[in-house]
Amino acid sequence: MAPVNERLHSVLAQRGIPPESLAEVCEVDPKTVGRWLGGRVPHPRHRFRVAKHLRVEELFLWPMPAPSTPQQLAGAGQELVGTYQNRASVPRDTWLSLLNGAQEQISVLVFSGTFFAQSNPHVAKMLAERASSGVRVRLCFGDSKGQAAAIRGHEEGIGDTLTAKIRASLTYYRPLLSETGCEVRLHDTTLYTSMFRYDDDLLINPHIWGQPASANPLLHLRRADTAGWFGNYAQSFEAVWATARPWTPDQEGPSPHGQD
Repeated sequence: MAPVNERLHSVLAQRGIPPESLAEVCEVDPKTVGRWLGGRVPHPRHRFRVAKHLRVEELFLWPMPAPSTPQQLAGAGQELVGTYQNRASVPRDTWLSLLNGAQEQISVLVFSGTFFAQSNPHVAKMLAERASSGVRVRLCFGDSKGQAAAIRGHEEGIGDTLTAKIRASLTYYRPLLSETGCEVRLHDTTLYTSMFRYDDDLLINPHIWGQPASANPLLHLRRADTAGWFGNYAQSFEAVWATARPWTPDQEGPSPHGQD
């Protein structure tokens, strides 16, 4: 028996769209939508219509099936759900759905991560709500006083702008410091990849020398039963997190405003 499509259920609930309305948009019988909710995978044209109407990524609603042959299982690419030309290409609803759907952990590793808050002004409140539901929230930003951020700023040709952006970005998350289940730390490591983990979904944003992370590709990974890319990136997050120091705002100095 196919598993219930929890993601389709969740997105419909978030949008306030009844199954009957979706059936009308797709020009199918409501019972057909019921079967989709029950786990049946629609025809490609219906998958496209549903994803477009709900403004989410099609692969988010219907991930690629896990490989079943030995030849397929040998490739770590089975964990690759989707690719994007750059970070801005990821639909905002994908970020929101992953955040709202997390049940165990949300882990973020960035230098400044300015877009994370500016694209969603309520991100701190949403993270606090997930934490109150038992989700472990870990945010790891670059240390504005560290060498890694200074080097990165020099490589990008923006001087001290990156350190200023880090301090400005952190101001959004000050309310989380008093929330149980939320931690904010600062790292001083060479950051090869920005990471955004939501349980078994991981968005990785590789860094290219001299270019801002926002201009680089983004990959959407989903954990598979076999060891692969997901596990390697997850372990690297844990390694950086273990060496990062807790963020203590009162000791960081004034935070500039107006950075983008």
